[in-house]
Parts: sequence; C-alpha cells; structure tokens
Amino acid sequence: MPLALLALAVGAFGIGTTEFVMMGLLPDVADDLHISIPTAGHLVSAYALGVVIGAPLLAALTARMPRRTVLIALMALFVAGNALSAFAPGNGSLLAARFLSGLPHGAFFGVGAVVATGMVPPERKARSVSLMFLGLTVANIAGVPAATLVGQHLGWRAAFLGVSVIGLAAIASLALLIPHDGKHAAASAGLRGELAALRSLPVWLALGTTVAGFGALFAAYSYVTPMLTHAAGYAQTSVTLLLALFGVGATVGNLLGGRLADHSLRGTLFGGLAALAAVLLLFPLLMRAQWSAALAVTLLGMAAFITGSPLQLMVMEKASAAPSLASSANQAAFNLANAGGAWIGGLALAAGFGTTSPAPAGAALAVLGLGVAAVAYVVDRRRVAPSVGRVVTSHLPEESGALHR
Repeated sequence: MPLALLALAVGAFGIGTTEFVMMGLLPDVADDLHISIPTAGHLVSAYALGVVIGAPLLAALTARMPRRTVLIALMALFVAGNALSAFAPGNGSLLAARFLSGLPHGAFFGVGAVVATGMVPPERKARSVSLMFLGLTVANIAGVPAATLVGQHLGWRAAFLGVSVIGLAAIASLALLIPHDGKHAAASAGLRGELAALRSLPVWLALGTTVAGFGALFAAYSYVTPMLTHAAGYAQTSVTLLLALFGVGATVGNLLGGRLADHSLRGTLFGGLAALAAVLLLFPLLMRAQWSAALAVTLLGMAAFITGSPLQLMVMEKASAAPSLASSANQAAFNLANAGGAWIGGLALAAGFGTTSPAPAGAALAVLGLGVAAVAYVVDRRRVAPSVGRVVTSHLPEESGALHR
C-alpha cells in the first residue's frame, strides 16, 4: 500500500480525536465556563452540525481544485478551529470554534477516500479506504483517552492545543507524501457535475443505508455507559477502558471489512449489517455479566465498522463521474446517523423499556439498513438488465446480416 495513505490516516486520527474528546471533557469545560452540563453538551452538537453542513458545501466549492491542495487546506481549517477552541473566552465563542472545527471533517474523509482509491489498483480500493479510516478507529483507542487525560490534568484548553499539533503533523505529512494531482483536477467534473451526482437514486439509497446502519450503532453506543454501570455492574472508573475495547473492535472490523469488501462489496455490507443486528439483539443478554459485557462492546465495534469501507466505496461507485461530493455527503450521513440513532435509543429509554432497550432499538435500525441495501441491490439489477439487453439487441442485425451473406 502507498505510504501516502499514512498521511490520510494521521489526519483521520486528529479528526477522530477532536470529535470524541469533548464528551470526556464536558464536566471540565462546564465548570471552567460556569455553564451546566446540558448546556456544555451543545458543544458536541455544534461540531456535528459543522460536519453536516461542511461536508457537502466544502466538497462542492473545491470540486475543481487539486485534491492535494484541498486536503491541506481542510486540515489548516481544522487546526484553526481547534486553536480557537483552546483560546475561546466563553461558551459562545467556543460553540463557534467547535462548529468551525467540524466543517472540514466530512470533506476531508470524502476527498481523502477519492485520493486513497486513486492510488491503488481496483482490487485494493476498499482496503485503501479502511487504512485511511484506521486513523479514526485508533483515535478511539489512544487519541481520545490521551487527550482526555491531558485535559483533566493540564486543563481542557491544553487538550485542544494538543489536537492542533496533531493537525500540524497531518499537514506536514500531506505535503510530503501526497503526490501532486494537477491532471486529476483538470479531469474534475466541477461543481455542476458534482451536484448532478446527488440526483441519482442509487446514491441516495447508499446514503440511506449509511444512516440506518450507523444509526443502529449510535442507538446503543450513545447509552453504553449506563448499560455497563447499571446492567453489567461495572464501576464508573472502568468505562474508559471498556470504551477502548470498543475502539479495538472497531479497528479490527475496519481492517477486516476493507479486505473482505475487495472480494465482495455487497456481501460484506449485508454480512456486516446482519452481524450488527445480531450483536444488538444479544446485548441485553450479554450485559448480565461483566465478562460478556466487555465482549459485547468489542463485538459492537467490530460489527459496525465492518460496514464502514463498503458503505464509503459504494457511494463513490454510484457517483463514479463525480465522487467527491457524494463521498463527503456520506460523512454527513454518518453524523445524521449519530444524532438520529441517539434520539431513537433515547425514545426506548424514555418509554421505560429498561437500561438495555436502546440496543434492540438499534437492531431494528440495522434490519432497516439491510432492507434499504436490498432495495439498492434490486435497483442496480434492474438498471443493469436493460443496458445488457440493449447491447445484445444492437448486435442482432449485424449477426443476422452475416448469416444471410
């Protein structure tokens, strides 16, 4: 695999760290800024809103720029957002800085996926995407716990300065390792071509599969801490280690999904969604003992992230003429899944179905994702069949004439 993929992984590591570190630092931020925990929670939403808005917007606006330049510029915006977060004097300015930090998130992964797949043979495309996403999953194992520890001991502002340093390292890596791509920029479909990609039904079905599939993950993962403490009986201090196990599972699933998807993209997607539904259905049972609860958290990360690379690659293939915008839109879909899944899991809790009830609710979303993926498969088959028929028919007159001659 090209060494340039390492540069994309470093950027993904920084983005993954800043996305999730706020959750661990909320009490520190709330205490320092003299706001409530629920008010501080809006800082998480501000970042997610930045991702959803920035992913398609920045991808569309930079459609004709060289992708290497785009990646470096996006990471520079990332550094600026985190540095401003570190020096924000109050809650309002911190909200704005977190929104700014989220803007380049989706476009970086979207454009990065296009760059990654362009550097490898067709049979290694999914693996190249999984290696870029490796930075995101490793961030859950090392980056987020380390930044949280720094924030708790040196102050939350130091954590965001540390993330800015990671961003600077990513810029240096991108400038050094990503090849110049003037010819790719020249071949770009431009803004009109990129927007045209979103008018395709297969693209929207692929995005719908992402929302449902990863909504299943976040329906359960958003409430995994109370499950571990109330149902499995773990102490609050053990949760950080258990969440690292989720990161380990996600890393293994991501690499496995990339390798399998290069052999069968749809088979990997269907298998991953089915495995996710099964794990979530078993969650209430597995949460009855500590050892099985630890296993459940690991399996949840593995099953969910098996589908990451196939989903990203499927969106790109369905918008092959202009993949950057569609690929970035898929990152926005991930964040919509985060918000929607958490909301649905919360409905199950509010209805009084028990601490582990978000998991079966997530299983229903995984089944919905399977259904959307199946519809996408049928649509693809129907689109291919007429084109094959036209090709065959176009040869019939020539062959008939040959027989008469």
